[in-house]
Amino acid sequence: MEPVIPSLVLGVIGMNVFAVVLVVARARAFHRPLYKPMLLNIGLSILPVFVLVVGLVATLVSLAASRGDAVDSPMHVLSVVIAVVSALVWLLLLPNASYLITELNLSHRTDDDPTPLWYDIVLVITLAMSGVLNLVVNVLAVQVLYGVMRYPDDDVAGLTQPDTRLVAVAIIMLSAVGVYLGRYLRLNSWDVTHPGSFLRKVRDHFTQQGAVKTFLGFTLVHTVFIALLYLTIGGTIIDLVVAYQQSR
Repeated sequence: MEPVIPSLVLGVIGMNVFAVVLVVARARAFHRPLYKPMLLNIGLSILPVFVLVVGLVATLVSLAASRGDAVDSPMHVLSVVIAVVSALVWLLLLPNASYLITELNLSHRTDDDPTPLWYDIVLVITLAMSGVLNLVVNVLAVQVLYGVMRYPDDDVAGLTQPDTRLVAVAIIMLSAVGVYLGRYLRLNSWDVTHPGSFLRKVRDHFTQQGAVKTFLGFTLVHTVFIALLYLTIGGTIIDLVVAYQQSR
């Protein structure tokens, strides 16, 4: 079972690289302007996993430095602050991963676009899948971290506990909410640094007729879609790891 995780990582990296290659090749092969927003979105889609890794490493380092200290010691408090801030930043950035699904509308094409339709179809599907896979990796990592921390004495069995699975579903749902805010309100993750403007945009949007219904429908459909994909990929990996560990 050991090759499962390396294969997942290799596949995710490959999908992201292929997405970049297709975007760049489109401009060169068909003499079209380079569609830079797609490249930016790919970068933003990858960013959450780096924030997660850096935050985890920083937290572990600070915890190691505070070993033996009191719970209220400066280093221990710093560890908690790093963990909380990293988690919040990660959660704010996470919708950028699944946001790539919205590229499926082919909004980058023009009526007289010389790029073959088949090429753009493969391009946007690759973009969408790279985003979905990036999201799967992030959610899987957090589900594993939560399961291990919540059930430290249960080996890997904690990964399949109901509350551990609920954490994954909640993250996916929050990500869907973020995608809605980005697509319909044109909000970015960093807009929360201007809370007044952020809240006004949200208020103005949801006071429009039908906005709440659209929001609920969008969130529900995207949550179910991503959750099923996560169950297929992340859930299968967890089941394989648990089965392998229990068979040893």
